[in-house]
Amino acid sequence: MKNTGLILFFSIISFITFAQPTGSGVTDNDLQLNTITTALPFMSITPDSRAGGMGDAGTALSPSSSSVYWNTSALSFSKTKSEVSLSYVPWLRQLTNDIHLSYLSGYVQLNKIHTIGGALRFFSLGEITFTDASGNVIRDDKPSEFELTGAYAFKLADKLSIGLNGKFAYSNLTGGLTVGGVNTKPGVVGAADLSFTYFNDDAKIGKLDGVYTFAATFNNIGNKVAYSELSQRDFIPMNMKIGNSFKAEFDRYNHVTFALDLQKLLVPTPGITKSTVGYGSLPSDAFIGRPSDVGVISGMIQSFYDAPGALAKDEDGNFIQNTDGSFEIVKGSRFKEELTEINIAAGVEWWYNDVFAVRSGVFIESKNKGNRQFLNFGASLKYNMFAFDFSYLASISGRQSPLANTLRFTIRLYLGQGGGSTSAGE
Repeated sequence: MKNTGLILFFSIISFITFAQPTGSGVTDNDLQLNTITTALPFMSITPDSRAGGMGDAGTALSPSSSSVYWNTSALSFSKTKSEVSLSYVPWLRQLTNDIHLSYLSGYVQLNKIHTIGGALRFFSLGEITFTDASGNVIRDDKPSEFELTGAYAFKLADKLSIGLNGKFAYSNLTGGLTVGGVNTKPGVVGAADLSFTYFNDDAKIGKLDGVYTFAATFNNIGNKVAYSELSQRDFIPMNMKIGNSFKAEFDRYNHVTFALDLQKLLVPTPGITKSTVGYGSLPSDAFIGRPSDVGVISGMIQSFYDAPGALAKDEDGNFIQNTDGSFEIVKGSRFKEELTEINIAAGVEWWYNDVFAVRSGVFIESKNKGNRQFLNFGASLKYNMFAFDFSYLASISGRQSPLANTLRFTIRLYLGQGGGSTSAGE
């Protein structure tokens, strides 16, 4: 049983690497751009420098105060009784210099079974000048958003735990501005996270001892949001993450952690319209796919099978219409598009003597779903009760990304020894 985690780890890698739709051999180039957007996207911005230096592969990393964001259930296995951290992320610095994210988080182990924690996330959009239709200045404002999280982890068994977060989020983007005679309002959200962790500190690869962690999380499950009484209610960034990690312990001074995350938004996929494809013989009132104006639970379930796929074209480049008025979809393209909605995050981290660490990672999102593709680099320095983490993001998407050159900074404070099974800061 010591190698069970390793088998799961490589099984998931194999699935992502080799799974392809049968039949036509559809590629990403056959699919149209169909990005999934949500309200309150700040809720899904990676706040911490450690996971931020490992390609955002943070779901199955060893526990820290940042686990309140990634995977609260992991806190049951921490050897540090309590930790507090503060992270700061200058955001979209390729576009502006006054947008930033701040994240304060912490936890405390009450005993070997129960752990509680919390976090405060604050996102400032900088100074924005509101104008009317004629370009006249109405006023200057500094829109902001915040999220307050309460966390609880319960240890089910020696190697199993469950975590639950309750969240309140507030998004004030307009400051109550009246637009076209319509009064706007802040967006208010109540949401929850559910997480599970399997932790095996007696795993092996051959004769190499290590720690294997498997984790699954469902994040930001909450109400839809509207910014006025007349506007459409939008989904928040509900998502599912499946994480694996293996910490290889080479000797008392050196250990290396390998991490892999699969991440998917649990939000309906937009249907195909004439504005989506932007060309061809598609009628202006055509809609191919499933309506996204559904409830939260229905939307989560629908997100696994609602990809519209690629429209088939004839030899003249026109879209092929069936006798019943529907449009023909390329065989296998729906399944292919569903696969492209899975983002892959992978990272590696080396610690020396639990004092100094370097790390790197990669994040891959399909070009049809947003094309976020970047490399990450990071480092940590730990001294007694304190640690400092740093990370840097470099875009590899082939174009100048607004996320390029993103920096993250985190300061940690460790307090006491707990009853878990992994060292803080690893």
